[in-house]
Amino acid sequence: MFRFMADYKGDETTGFQSPAQDYIEGVVDLAAILDLRRPGRYPVRVKGQALAARGIRDGDILVADAAAEPRPGVVCVAMVGGDVILATLTRTGASWVLAPSSGPIITVAEDVEVWAIVQALVRTAV
Repeated sequence: MFRFMADYKGDETTGFQSPAQDYIEGVVDLAAILDLRRPGRYPVRVKGQALAARGIRDGDILVADAAAEPRPGVVCVAMVGGDVILATLTRTGASWVLAPSSGPIITVAEDVEVWAIVQALVRTAV
């Protein structure tokens, strides 16, 4: 003989509460972790293998910060003659230069603008 539990209420169960409930993590909020709500911080999708040597692949998402201070050795997003490029920012004497993975080194001058410094990388495919 079977008896149906028509009046079962899950919130009124007896027994002990699981001790593991204290260790349950919430939903991962990438916007909060990467601080994307901060003004001047933008996600940028990479097209091509511009900086594959630095581990940046086609389809990756970079978090670019337009308010970040430039430092030698960081990856930056720059505008060169109307084109957007990724390059490593370096210093030669008193001048800033862009070192793309291929092509000539570019001196930061009037026709070159360092738009943002890359702060993080999000890979959507492994």
